[in-house]
Amino acid sequence: MLDSITWPATWTGVLPDAVVAHLPDLALAAALAWGAGLRLYLVVFLFGLAASLGWWPLPSHLQVLAHPLVLGAAGFMALVELFADKLPWLDSLWDALQTFIRIPAGAALAAGVFGDTGAAAALAAALLGGTLTATTHFAKSGTRATLNTSPEPFSNAAMSLAEDVAVVGGTWLAVQYPLLFLCLLLVFLIGAIMLLRLLLRGLRRLLRVLAPRSSHSL
Repeated sequence: MLDSITWPATWTGVLPDAVVAHLPDLALAAALAWGAGLRLYLVVFLFGLAASLGWWPLPSHLQVLAHPLVLGAAGFMALVELFADKLPWLDSLWDALQTFIRIPAGAALAAGVFGDTGAAAALAAALLGGTLTATTHFAKSGTRATLNTSPEPFSNAAMSLAEDVAVVGGTWLAVQYPLLFLCLLLVFLIGAIMLLRLLLRGLRRLLRVLAPRSSHSL
């Protein structure tokens, strides 16, 4: 729990005291889970580095992120992902492999924020965090797969750079302005759900078009 942080007094009277007291933890858990769906290694590295430099305290169950071995591994993998995520088709292959890593990692990171609160709170955070990571991951991977159908390669690199900036900016925002971050995250989730619905509709149309062709070929 991040009780040592002093938050804006203007929140008092606007939000219930219980909500204000847990906003930093909620924003941290949400930022970790959301960031894991986009750039798992980068978000681990950023929060670990901030804790290592004394810029931002981490809950006891997540202090391992500041360990030099974890920082080194996360930094190395963040560099690998930095390049792999910007190459057409390789980015989709990378996303497919990361499906089995990002979602459980996002759930574990969110649970770690509330590890000191109790098993029930940690489990609830894991369930919600894993769902948030999965939604973010599938919206990202679906968008990138759609962009790969474009003949030009620049849209992939532009989208990848936008995701890099979003993770860095979101990390800073969650630390400095947790309430604003949570509000923007809600907007992002609504957009991601709408995007997933559009992608699923497009996939169904494509399957309906391909089905008659495959039956004629037989």
